[in-house]
Amino acid sequence: MMHSLEGLERVHSHGISSWSRAALSRRRLLRSAGVAGAGLAGAALIGCGGDDDPEPSGTTAPGTGTAAAGGSPGASATGAASPAASGEPKRGGTYRSFTSGDPPTLDPYGNASTGTKTFAAYVYSRLFQIETAPDVQSYAALPGPDLAESGETDDGQHWTVKLRPGVKFHNVDPVNGREVTAEDVLFSWQRVSAPESHTAGQVAHFADVQAVDDSTLSFALSAPSPTFLETLADSNLLWVMPTESDGGFNPQEKAIGSGPWVLDNYSIASQLNFKAHPDYYNADLPYMDGADLFIIPEYANQIAQFRAGNLHTATVNFDDVPDVNADLSGVQWSAEPSNALVFIYFSPEDMEPDAPWRDERFRRAVSMSLDRAGLAALGTNREGLLAVGLEPHVEWNNIIPAAFGDRWWLDPLGESHGPSAANFEYQPDEARKLVEAVGTQGSIPYVYTNNRYGVRFGLFAEALHQFMTDIGLELETQVQDYNSQYITQTFLGNFKGIAFGASTPFPEVGGYVERFFGEGETNHGRVHDPEITSLHEQQRVELDEPARREHIHNIQRRNADQMFYVPAQGSAGAGWVGFHPALRDLRRTRAYGGATESIAHYWLDA
Repeated sequence: MMHSLEGLERVHSHGISSWSRAALSRRRLLRSAGVAGAGLAGAALIGCGGDDDPEPSGTTAPGTGTAAAGGSPGASATGAASPAASGEPKRGGTYRSFTSGDPPTLDPYGNASTGTKTFAAYVYSRLFQIETAPDVQSYAALPGPDLAESGETDDGQHWTVKLRPGVKFHNVDPVNGREVTAEDVLFSWQRVSAPESHTAGQVAHFADVQAVDDSTLSFALSAPSPTFLETLADSNLLWVMPTESDGGFNPQEKAIGSGPWVLDNYSIASQLNFKAHPDYYNADLPYMDGADLFIIPEYANQIAQFRAGNLHTATVNFDDVPDVNADLSGVQWSAEPSNALVFIYFSPEDMEPDAPWRDERFRRAVSMSLDRAGLAALGTNREGLLAVGLEPHVEWNNIIPAAFGDRWWLDPLGESHGPSAANFEYQPDEARKLVEAVGTQGSIPYVYTNNRYGVRFGLFAEALHQFMTDIGLELETQVQDYNSQYITQTFLGNFKGIAFGASTPFPEVGGYVERFFGEGETNHGRVHDPEITSLHEQQRVELDEPARREHIHNIQRRNADQMFYVPAQGSAGAGWVGFHPALRDLRRTRAYGGATESIAHYWLDA
């Protein structure tokens, strides 16, 4: 059924019982380093939600698993505009949100796009999910069961996962509501781990996966892992599809899963409409009857619809927060730092073997050309926020986002960073000298996309251009279409020159290391540094958290020394998410699982 943006749905009120889940044995789960999660996946300052990148502010609304990474206010804003406490839930109504563009494909394994994964969270289930709650920050939330009923291990290397009994796929032909089995999980695992998969590198440490019987799977890892549960709860990875999607129907055009929402209608460039899955394994969820996801590319239109009360949520640029706060009485605000990351990267050696950035002095110069404090100021509107009782928050990203906090993030401004912290300092004169010492000839392509990550991303791209020009670089700007060029070519390292991009917000810190330095095709610069590779191999099997943290810190120190990837400031501030006054049970998740982990819990008090 199609819907229009005319006013809010009325809800029918009657109380329902709260959701109860199957508890995982703490002893069996071996909740060692990494299992508890880390960081604060939030709305990106620039609106991250890209395809395999996130969508910065004003691109995809919170709760869809992009900009606001689920749209749940784990760390609410100070002042009277903080999210309202929930009462007894009421059923009914339709959740109304938006995305900035069509999903590139409906197949969750079709590409690494944010739009693809955000869509998947409505329709498909995982073995595990992030267990959200209204007062729990996103990276304090633990993995918990989704399709799985339990996960057991004695050594952290060999796991047995039991499926919930009686979980049903959507009642859509040709699957017709049949029960989910271990064969469906195994089929889906073969897709996520296939050599051609964008995410194969992230599961390379899984040595063997078997369906023991219809409801049991065994997982054998190459070594003990501190992140088994988080890997299977990662909304970038395993989405369980029916085996019928292999020839029985085309998953690029038809979506049939076991998630909380059934795709009811998809009108390209207009909207996606979902209805609640009547046979969802959690009989209490979703609270609402449906969810409408309108495709609204322009930020101004997104905000206009939110102000008018036609959308339940919006990611709001800092500069606009005070005005929206005044226009929409009772608006609820949430702010968390983003675990999205924007960065400068360089063409791989196989593309340009003699490029000046083969010399680390050039890469350091690019980093030192950036006025990170100025970039932070570009998007905070501190005085305006303080005037309406909201507190801005800004820290500097490393190659690990600041949102991960002291557990994993190494502060570029902290003493513990060591000598390589100097490369984060704004030193244009020194940078100019380094560029002159290396030598450059002719213009250098400067590549980015401007039709996916929102207006602020484009402003940052232009600011970075100016900074690099100021140290003597002659840049030739190449603005690419996101779907046809950037995500299919530049993002995969098939480009020449210097690029500015955004990384997907990974729910587990090791995902960033694998993304930037692993064997997968989404290692944008095809960087294979022996020192980082060694540290990466150590951190991914280290069960002692302090020891693992030191490996992660050393990876950040090494990248800062060499600046293989240059972290920028565009996503280091807290992103502001506004929620309609009637929306209740607001909660935040990380990465792209919001449709399951957040939206299914929302209800309307109207």
